Amino acid sequence: MQSRNYRGFTGVFAIDPGLESIMQTRRYRIRWPALLVFAVIGALFAAERNRPLPFREYPGDEYRVSQITLPPGANEQAEWIFARLMYPSVPNAHFRHSGWDWTTGHSSWTNDYPRSDRHLAEAVRRLTRLRGRAVEQPVNLDDRNDVFNYPWLYAVFVGEWDLTDGQANTLREYLQRGGFLFCDDFWGTPDWEIFAQSMKRVFPNRPIVELPDGDAIFHTVYDLDDRYQVPGQWAIRTGVNFRNDGYVAHWRGIYDDKGRVMVAMAFNSDLGDSWEWADTPSYPEPYSALGIRIGVNYLVYSMTH
Repeated sequence: MQSRNYRGFTGVFAIDPGLESIMQTRRYRIRWPALLVFAVIGALFAAERNRPLPFREYPGDEYRVSQITLPPGANEQAEWIFARLMYPSVPNAHFRHSGWDWTTGHSSWTNDYPRSDRHLAEAVRRLTRLRGRAVEQPVNLDDRNDVFNYPWLYAVFVGEWDLTDGQANTLREYLQRGGFLFCDDFWGTPDWEIFAQSMKRVFPNRPIVELPDGDAIFHTVYDLDDRYQVPGQWAIRTGVNFRNDGYVAHWRGIYDDKGRVMVAMAFNSDLGDSWEWADTPSYPEPYSALGIRIGVNYLVYSMTH
């Protein structure tokens, strides 16, 4: 009697060729329903793991929960959502940030939140064909799978962030899998040193470079060769356009191995304020005009590269 070996889920076994068709029929009758059940359970589990968390709102530095009325379309399905990075602050953070549980709001990551986010989201809905959601989504890297739902991630006041090793690992994986991080509103040598400490945990060996004018990120929607420092609303009040020793604007980034910008940095500028105060007559229009254009370019770049 000749035997034929078959490898299946139950291992390797020998079978008489004369009984082959009968055994195969019986085997499939038994196994296909079980396989279908396992496939359905696996698909449901994977979908649940990757399901975006519901909209949530936290108290911020400047705005209380529900102080800004939710705009129409807050809960609709969208192609793009303004994802704001939540993070722990350094112990000496400003504005009493270090005295709060960062996971409950009123921390460094809430600067300008949520007004700036919603203003940029409105600009995206008006100026592009992206179907953007009208409200933002705070994203905690400790909710490990949630960040992978968002191709764009915005981090403000990163001169005060203090990522844990676990958060840095998750952020690295997110960026290497195609995600995009935009870091904004940090000024001068003290902020840069704190920023670089956490960024070194994310990418110990990748250099931070000045983005050249010819990079696609400056030409995705608008041509932005002529960029200038964008101070915050605070500069209009005080007449001083910088903080610390941050006199000159820098547009920096980190590339992946294929030349894609993974991390973009608006160093010595405050684009968040340019979005937040875009509808305020006392805030100069050229600042909001450039800030919104850079924001639109960066997020469209994140969706297309």
